[in-house]
Amino acid sequence: MLESVGSLTGSPWIYAVVALSVLCDVFLPVLPSGVLVIATATAAAAGSGAASGRVPHEVPDMLVLTLCAATASVLGDLVAYRLARRGGARLDRAIARSRRLTRAQEHLGAALARGGGALVVIARFAPAGRSVVSLAAGAAHRTIREFLPWSALAGIAWAAYSVGLGYFGGQWLGATWLATGVSLLALFAAGAGAAYVIRRPVAATG
Repeated sequence: MLESVGSLTGSPWIYAVVALSVLCDVFLPVLPSGVLVIATATAAAAGSGAASGRVPHEVPDMLVLTLCAATASVLGDLVAYRLARRGGARLDRAIARSRRLTRAQEHLGAALARGGGALVVIARFAPAGRSVVSLAAGAAHRTIREFLPWSALAGIAWAAYSVGLGYFGGQWLGATWLATGVSLLALFAAGAGAAYVIRRPVAATG
């Protein structure tokens, strides 16, 4: 992957590829959007320090990459939220058949009602948490003013964390599989921690 990403870092198309991956993984959580963001930041960080003679625009800008990933994250959340909000009785029945979605809907509704939307931010780091929370928020008919600010904060936090992991990994270890592997390990650790935090209230009330 590093070789493929490295060949794209010299092109503005890398931003479109990252945005599309992040946008779509709300519906297909198996897409490795976090892996792509980290690999891109790793390759860019290593390239920016490898040769001072490189043309600046040949290396993706970290701020632009972060904003690109964050914006795509929020847009994906909103699409899932809107689809779930308009899903009607069919979606309600689908959620009722899933214990995970039902409990997520209940906890999310209660959290947003009391201003505890930090659940949205935490869930962004958990495997498939973004999908569950966005769909649950729409199905529960939470208002956009309740959901959007937390979705934006979640997208920015996740994007900054992922880009930061890739950037510092690339600076310290270069564009190697070791750098990407260490960064991904930190990303997965955050995901495991987020999943644990989310499941605690569910287990306590179940």
